[in-house]
Amino acid sequence: MSKDSQNQANPAAKLWGGRFSEATDAFVERFTASVTFDQRMALEDIQGSLAHAQMLSESGVLETAEFEAIRDGLNAIAEEVRAGKLEWSVALEDVHMNIEARLTDRIGTVGKKLHTGRSRNDQVATDIRLWLRGQIDAIGAELTRLQSGLVELAAKESDTIMPGFTHLQAAQPVTFGHHLLAWNEMLQRDYERLMDCRKRVNRSPLGAAALAGTTYPIDRARSAELLGFSAPTENSLDSVSDRDFAIEFCAFAALLLTHLSRASEELVLWTSSQFNFIELPDRFCTGSSIMPQKKNPDVPELVRGKTGRVNGHLISLLTLMKSQPLAYNKDNQEDKEPLFDAVDTVRDCLRAFADMAPALKPRREVMYEAARRGFSTATDLADYLVRKGMPFRDAHEVVGKSVAFGVAEGRDLSEMSLDELRQFSDTIEPDVFDVLTLEGSVAARNHIGGTAPAQVLAACERARNLLKERH
Repeated sequence: MSKDSQNQANPAAKLWGGRFSEATDAFVERFTASVTFDQRMALEDIQGSLAHAQMLSESGVLETAEFEAIRDGLNAIAEEVRAGKLEWSVALEDVHMNIEARLTDRIGTVGKKLHTGRSRNDQVATDIRLWLRGQIDAIGAELTRLQSGLVELAAKESDTIMPGFTHLQAAQPVTFGHHLLAWNEMLQRDYERLMDCRKRVNRSPLGAAALAGTTYPIDRARSAELLGFSAPTENSLDSVSDRDFAIEFCAFAALLLTHLSRASEELVLWTSSQFNFIELPDRFCTGSSIMPQKKNPDVPELVRGKTGRVNGHLISLLTLMKSQPLAYNKDNQEDKEPLFDAVDTVRDCLRAFADMAPALKPRREVMYEAARRGFSTATDLADYLVRKGMPFRDAHEVVGKSVAFGVAEGRDLSEMSLDELRQFSDTIEPDVFDVLTLEGSVAARNHIGGTAPAQVLAACERARNLLKERH
């Protein structure tokens, strides 16, 4: 008979089975088990148990020899986990009880003393925080890699002119470097949100026990210190039932994916034959099974699509928590899969973008021609007239008539003669062509946050300094 079958047949074989007189229904056993997905926290569970055992030893609850046996046993189990050799049992429900049962198998009765002064309620809350903290650090590093790639490409393309859009209509000329730095600004806010989330993740619920604390002389500050937490949580009821930190991470993830989705949408547009602004390397694209000419931007499209997946996880966790009374409820078992998948999705999308962004190849001539065709220096002409003393509303009307003439003639403002422009206002003089060129237009936005090449380079340097501060 298998271990799972034995545990089902004998309720007392469960680590909590003393109160029960009949076995758990086989379906209920599978339905309530979480080990199939929470085993990914096995090393964090062992890390938390090691700290808990050391604290119990230092507090006099465990004898030194007992602690050493537990420590050595847990370290051996960690090696089994890393090697993929630990056998997981659904009958033991979750990662915690599987590891505790394995520890008792290895070291005998002393293994049963590990759980003194804690509950699975504070144990799982500790595990999730330890696991998420590590994932946040990895995501922060990948986000930094993506931003670094964008900033360096922006510096390289600081004077590459392209049309800037509002309503997806050509509005004013900007530089490609300036546009890339707009993406970087979004990601900078995302990084700040992620690090702010980390502060609240990094607090230890260990020692809150089931909901009320414990009667043993534990030292919660010591176990928090051993685990690298900034401090213990303050209230035992809240400690075991709080999942704000998971919701907060998913809120960060939803915003990050929203920003990556916006960038993806632009890449999809720019790589189309209608725009033809950007070339994506073949390694980030796929072909069509029926149309041999196709080169599809699958990576940006998938990132755009995965945004809905992460948004769904945020809503799932908010809904999970909205009606729960204090303290812990079995509902909270449903927190892990949305969180795990949100983390996996974020890491994959960031990796794809961090690999792809530095490899973007702008078609500079196409971008320039698109900016030249769209009357994108119209505002520059209006500003020119205002500097000559004309009220802005009158200047707006003059420029509108000039653009209407250009539309009829099929020519941009910069392609008109001085006499053609002066028919709309005799205020216009030969120096008007200094502002009607695309180069003159972008260079005139020479202030912090502006698109002038000099400002783009200065912004790149500020961004580099911020990125250096992370190391």
